[in-house]
Amino acid sequence: MRRTGGLRLLSAVAAITAVASAAACGGSAARSDDGHARRTAASGRSTPSATPTPDPVASLVARMSTADKVGQLFIPTVQGTTAATGAAMIAKYHPGGVIYFPNNLRTARQTATLSNGLQRAAAKDGGVPLLVGTDEEQGVVSRLPYITRFPTNKALASTKNPDDDVRTAARVTGEELRAVGINQDFAPVADVNVNPRNPVIGVRSFGADPKEVAHLVGVAVDAYRAAGIVATAKHFPGHGDTATDSHTGLPVIKHSMATWERLDAPPFQTAIAHHIDMIMTAHIVVPGLDGSGDPATMSKTVLTGLLRDKLGYDGVVVTDSLSMAGATMKYGAPEAAVRAVRAGADMLLMPPRLDSAYRAVLTAVRSGRIPQSRLDQAVTRILRMKQDRGILRSPYVDASRAADVVGSAEHRSAARKVAAHVRAGR
Repeated sequence: MRRTGGLRLLSAVAAITAVASAAACGGSAARSDDGHARRTAASGRSTPSATPTPDPVASLVARMSTADKVGQLFIPTVQGTTAATGAAMIAKYHPGGVIYFPNNLRTARQTATLSNGLQRAAAKDGGVPLLVGTDEEQGVVSRLPYITRFPTNKALASTKNPDDDVRTAARVTGEELRAVGINQDFAPVADVNVNPRNPVIGVRSFGADPKEVAHLVGVAVDAYRAAGIVATAKHFPGHGDTATDSHTGLPVIKHSMATWERLDAPPFQTAIAHHIDMIMTAHIVVPGLDGSGDPATMSKTVLTGLLRDKLGYDGVVVTDSLSMAGATMKYGAPEAAVRAVRAGADMLLMPPRLDSAYRAVLTAVRSGRIPQSRLDQAVTRILRMKQDRGILRSPYVDASRAADVVGSAEHRSAARKVAAHVRAGR
């Protein structure tokens, strides 16, 4: 955080940790108070009402500067395989998270050491621990060169017992990510791949049947969360029916509202029912959902009207990479970041230039174009997710044990078993 108010923020983070630790200890104090209440009632005496416990997340948000709140919205890339370069960026912008790519990752121990170093940089002077994420979908989208390998989602869905195989793949993947200090995965893919010419989703999807995809998304979400990983369903409102890659263009999907409700919505509805931590937006235009021509990432009709109001989601919304052409073609990267926050996105992934995107959002907040209430809403969601998933309490990992978990005999055996199921299921 900024140097001013650092001790107060440190106290607020400590308060969150203390509340979480007390809850984890079984609530003995609560049971004692309950017993006292029963004895008092039996004697006929009344007791004064207990003072409500302050919400530590709300207290932390209230103590943060506007600049630090804006920093929490960003998930930039980091450079190199050691924490030095990333630490300088963290000290300047105080981002809410970072994302790893293969150029950051060499071995399990090196990655765990990198993660710990970045977390120490974030925690300096009472700062907030980071989301440390990556795109580890397995199959064709895999970032960790040393991870235990599993087939694509489409292949997992083809076996005789897809629930078991999807659960195993997500569990093992999640355990290995957590061992190296990665606490967030941009997975599972929740798109229903109904277009055989789709150049970007394809075998990353569980298939073309919305009910089956929805069911397996739920299985995967449960397994990731059980492994201690923040899971991310993507790409809302559904990237499955397009022949255009949003990395290089701006896809237009011609689904009506009725088609969307039948085909694209079910996996996201299931993810929400399974307490998904994050939902990622898609850089796609769906005129049947919003006639403005804006990409879904920048559409309040889609992010607030559909995802929040219609589907009832109150978790964190993260954009897909703002470096993609689909995000920048209409407005440019800094303006895209501002419009995404105004539309309802809480976190901004990979702006091509962090400095200009950060300044644009900060200026928009200070001018009132992004209301302070919208910023506080986003930051509260981010911090509450970090609290609920234990990131505020325990951001570090034991780097000396990372290699014992990654590629363990049990994990390799599980992967061989799943691979055999895939071969037999075809």
